[in-house]
Amino acid sequence: MRVVLFLLDTVFFFLVASALLRAWMNHLRIQMSAQPGRFVIAMTDWVVRPVRRVLPRSLAQSRVDWGSLMAALLLAIAYGGLWLTLVNAFSSVSASSAAMMLAIPTLAIKLLLRTVFQGLMVLLLAYAVLSWVQPHSPVVGTLDRLCAPVLRPLRRIVPTVGGVDLSVLVLIILLQVALMLLG
Repeated sequence: MRVVLFLLDTVFFFLVASALLRAWMNHLRIQMSAQPGRFVIAMTDWVVRPVRRVLPRSLAQSRVDWGSLMAALLLAIAYGGLWLTLVNAFSSVSASSAAMMLAIPTLAIKLLLRTVFQGLMVLLLAYAVLSWVQPHSPVVGTLDRLCAPVLRPLRRIVPTVGGVDLSVLVLIILLQVALMLLG
């Protein structure tokens, strides 16, 4: 049972993270022709395109990529439903339909928040390591554009120590605390 739930968590984490990253990249106007854009499109096109077709024209022409955000939300809701179905199937106690209707949005929101926090941690770790190991790599520029908006407020507060930017470390610690509170 735990293995199945782990696999479900992993698959939906990557799908939701890809949809959210696609929305973030489109918001920042980062070209999707380079990595991680091609990967994100390959992972999410099957769900984003149909969602974009049903969106009102006013939302479709907004700077916010509502298609990708709605796809992430739909995937999170599907995750909540599948998770509860699996737990009920392997459990001796069955939840009422009213309890399930309340639990599905709760699980979806929890998955969305966890994915945002963990996904941002992965981006920050990749950015920190690559900026030290291969500072002139094209991926570092993309990661910098993805991370800079969330690091900017911390960089105003956290001083550099010996030429080292500690804002990445501080944000990773804050995200880890947020994950603990969420769990």
